[in-house]
Amino acid sequence: MKKVIFYLLLITGALIFIYPFVWMISASLAPENEISNLTLFPSTFTIDSYKLMIDKIPIGQSLINSLIVSSSVTLGVLIFGSMVGYALSRMEFRGRDLIFYIIIFTMTLPFQITLIPQYIIIVQFGWVDSFLALIVPYLMNALSIIMFRQYFKSIPQDLIDAARIDGCGELRIIFRILWPNSVPALITIGIITFMASWNEVLWPLIVIRDESLMTMPQLVTLFAVGGRAESQLGVKLAAAVMLALPIIIAYLFFQKYFIQSMASSGIKE
Repeated sequence: MKKVIFYLLLITGALIFIYPFVWMISASLAPENEISNLTLFPSTFTIDSYKLMIDKIPIGQSLINSLIVSSSVTLGVLIFGSMVGYALSRMEFRGRDLIFYIIIFTMTLPFQITLIPQYIIIVQFGWVDSFLALIVPYLMNALSIIMFRQYFKSIPQDLIDAARIDGCGELRIIFRILWPNSVPALITIGIITFMASWNEVLWPLIVIRDESLMTMPQLVTLFAVGGRAESQLGVKLAAAVMLALPIIIAYLFFQKYFIQSMASSGIKE
């Protein structure tokens, strides 16, 4: 009986959580005059809202832009985060622990504090209205450094010493020895970074004004609140579905690895 009650509660919670997403997809396929009924099964299904959305905004180009930005940021975070994490976990130098504590401290600072100085730097470099403004500031983050550091500390030192005896340099140790033994950490950090970069809205709204360079979240936000949707709820919902669809598909493919990596890459000291 306890198991039955437990699973009933889990199913109820899952249904409550998933209902808004299912309704969003259903409503985006419903006629405009039936959306306000909040029904999951409209009288007819139509893709008119998607056709109108495609006619109004360059959703395909923004999808490509988001993929370029998110993939570049994720690759940069994996490379640079692992390099810093390795230095903080396996290399001996003065001030190592202080640097690590400073990195942890930066996680407590809200993004709004660094927003203005970061924007001034981007303007000085002439990167406004370019992918560099979206990619470079996010090529390294504190979470990836901390996770790599803690995961590398769990790898036996003998493995690293053996690689050094064989003539491996530090970079080769990271990418040829540690990376193959750190797949859970790589998957976890990669998924978290990709999703965070994909969903970023505020920073692109500040540094990107050229519509051909806008990411999907930025374009959909401007489309929904900027008046171009012309108060058509179905078109707004269609844009929201298109925005969420890549993340949903990615999670369906990688959920097994994501859950496994989250469970096996816990913070260790």
